[in-house]
Amino acid sequence: MSSNTLDQLKLSDYEYTLPEEKIAKFPLEKRDASKLLQYKNGLINHLAFSQLPDLIPSGSLMVFNNTKVIPARLIFQRETGAKVEIFLLKPLLPTTVINEVMINTVSVTWETMIGNQKKWKDGEVLSGEVIYQGTRIQLKAHLEDRARRIVKFTWTGNAPFVSIVEASGEVPLPPYLNRKATEVDKPRYQTVYSKKEGAVAAPTAGLHFTEEVLGKLSRNEVKEAFLTLHVGAGTFQPIKAEKITDHAMHSEQVVVSKSTITSLANHNDKLIAVGTTSMRSLESLYWYGVKLINEGHVPFLIPKLYPYEFHMPLPSRQESFAAILKMMILENLDEITGSTEIFIMPGYDFKVCDGLVTNFHQPGSTLILLVAAFTNGNWKEIYKQALEMEYRFLSYGDSSLLWKS
Repeated sequence: MSSNTLDQLKLSDYEYTLPEEKIAKFPLEKRDASKLLQYKNGLINHLAFSQLPDLIPSGSLMVFNNTKVIPARLIFQRETGAKVEIFLLKPLLPTTVINEVMINTVSVTWETMIGNQKKWKDGEVLSGEVIYQGTRIQLKAHLEDRARRIVKFTWTGNAPFVSIVEASGEVPLPPYLNRKATEVDKPRYQTVYSKKEGAVAAPTAGLHFTEEVLGKLSRNEVKEAFLTLHVGAGTFQPIKAEKITDHAMHSEQVVVSKSTITSLANHNDKLIAVGTTSMRSLESLYWYGVKLINEGHVPFLIPKLYPYEFHMPLPSRQESFAAILKMMILENLDEITGSTEIFIMPGYDFKVCDGLVTNFHQPGSTLILLVAAFTNGNWKEIYKQALEMEYRFLSYGDSSLLWKS
C-alpha cells in the first residue's frame, strides 16, 4: 500500500457513538458467560464465549499473550497530607527490559505519569511503607526529571521490585471505567494464564478464558503457544490527528521463546491470535523475520510504518519464522526481546493471522483501525449489531471471534 493511500485515511471514518451505558464497568461473575460475536465469510452469529472451542478448527494454533498486569498505581502521601499518584509507564534503568527490572532488588528508574505533580516539590523525596514477608520496607520515590516525569525508586531490604509493587500498588484500571479498583479487580483484571509481570493494562481478550474453555480447546486438538507483549498505557491513547498516519504510535516490548518460534515455523494450518496484542506481536515477528532475511542480524525493532514500505516478493510466514529460529539457534538464544510500534490500519496485508479473538473497542482508536483492517472494512456492521444486541463494550465487556476477510 502506498504512503499516499495511507495518508488518505481519516480518523472521522472510524468513529462511532458508544453510549456510556454500553461500557462494562465490572466483570461478569463468570468469565466465559460473556457473549461472543462470530464474524465469518461476511456473516455474523451471536453465541456465548463458552462455545468458542466449537468454532476453532481442529489442528489450529491459538497464540496467547501471557503478560501479567502489575499494580502500577503507586500512591504516596506527603507530610502535608497531599497525595501524589505515580503511574508506572516503562522502565529506563538499570535496563529497559521489563522482566529484568521486575526482579531488581536495589533501585529502578521509570518513566511515569504523575497525578498531583505540582504538589511534589523539587528535591522532595516521597516515602511509603511496604510489608514484604512480614518485614517493614521503606519505599522512596525521587523525582529525577520533572518535565519527562522520570522517577527513581529505592527501598530497604532485599525484595524484588515486583514484590514491592504487588504489596503497595493498585490495579491500573482503564481510565474509561471511571471508578476506583476494588478487590474484585485483582484476580479479574488478569488472565488465568498470566505469567510474566510487566503490563500496566490487561490483554483483555484473554479475560474470558477459563480452565474449562482451555481444556476443551485442548481436547479438540487445538494447539496453543504463548508470547509476552507487555501492554502499555499507550493502548488507551486516543488518536487526535485527523490524518491517521500522524498519530505517534506507542512502542511495546515483546518477548518470545524459542519453543513458540518453533511452533510458528512448523505450523501450516489456521492461526488465531488471542487479542490485538498477540496479533501485533505475531505480525511484528513476521516483519522481524523479513529484516533478518534482507538485512542480516539486526535488532528486533519494528517502526510503525515499516510493513508499508515493501514492494517486493515477501517470504511466507513459515519462511520468516524459520529465519528467526535459525538466528536463535546460531546465537544460542532461548528467547528474543524486541519492541514494536507497528501500526495496523486499513490497507495492511496480514501475513500471519487467520483469526482474532478480541473485545469491542473505543471509537477512533488504534484498535478499531486494526479490526477495520482485519475485517476488510466491515467493522461498522459488526459494531452496529453488537450495540443493537446489547453487547457489553471495552475491557470488561463481551468478546468476538473475527475471521480474516
